[in-house]
Amino acid sequence: MAKSLYLPEGYKPALTLRETQHAIKYIKDVFQQALSFAVTLDRVSAPLIVTKESGINDDLNGVERKVSFDIREIDGTEAEVVQSLAKWKRMALYRYGYKPGEGIYTDMNAIRRDDDTDNTHSVFVDQWDWEKVITRDQRNIEFLKDTVKAIVKAVSYTKRKVSLRYPQLKADICESPFFITTQELENMYPDKTARERERLITKEHRTVFIMQIGGKLASGEKHDGRAPDYDDWTLNGDIFVWNEVLGNALEISSMGIRVDEDALKRQLAECGAEDRMKFPYHKMIAEGTLPLTIGGGIGQSRLCMFLLEKAHIGEVQSSIWPEEMTRKCADHGITLL
Repeated sequence: MAKSLYLPEGYKPALTLRETQHAIKYIKDVFQQALSFAVTLDRVSAPLIVTKESGINDDLNGVERKVSFDIREIDGTEAEVVQSLAKWKRMALYRYGYKPGEGIYTDMNAIRRDDDTDNTHSVFVDQWDWEKVITRDQRNIEFLKDTVKAIVKAVSYTKRKVSLRYPQLKADICESPFFITTQELENMYPDKTARERERLITKEHRTVFIMQIGGKLASGEKHDGRAPDYDDWTLNGDIFVWNEVLGNALEISSMGIRVDEDALKRQLAECGAEDRMKFPYHKMIAEGTLPLTIGGGIGQSRLCMFLLEKAHIGEVQSSIWPEEMTRKCADHGITLL
């Protein structure tokens, strides 16, 4: 059973099952066009599987088990289902010849077998993964903030379009994100956990970008884990919106300016992961071959859940859930697809 399952009292979905299916497609159609325009991105195809030897699968927090298998016609090769495309996208920008100011996005489907299942987490992950080439002088906080604002505007635009089509949806979104670092957040709430801090700051400001995730705080603890070889921990963050149905913060995006040669070396050393420098991806960063980039992932089901005012992510995606969770949800008017 999940660590936590919240069952809102008196919950009743605003849309029927059939309306929900129509609305999911509408949201995806509208948002990906808005995102493409706001951040200047082309849509590309992306892999579901990569080889273990490539070193480009996302390690997330470094402890999650990947789904892997052999391939009959390729002896000695172990394939892995992607956990995200953080590294693959940067390689693709290099291979496809993208220049500064140009970028890509893709539909990313992944399996994260070790994720908890609750109202907002599933072992099946679907995101819009995106990546954009930048110049070295754009590797700064202000450029990061400007990009966050553009993404939030795309979300807000989609919300307006959805509300016009389904006026029974009443929840609102703040179009101006509030920016705060993890250290500033710890200083504000030193006696709270990271999740409690996220909830408190998002409840107050409605839309929040929490910055600088991955390194240790003054307390010696990390706000959250991040792999050391894609985000620069000083130039990254998560976008949160306030979810009225759950009465909690909802993370809809993790993003950041990616590591350059100096940040890669520093963060690998901090994690004791210098052995990753044997992989082509890491060598190409150290040598300056790969372009400097900014990128992230935006949860498709998370966004649909938020905009359609659903109590469980399973109302907008088909996945596998613990039997007890399915039963409890059904008893409280929550139908899992």
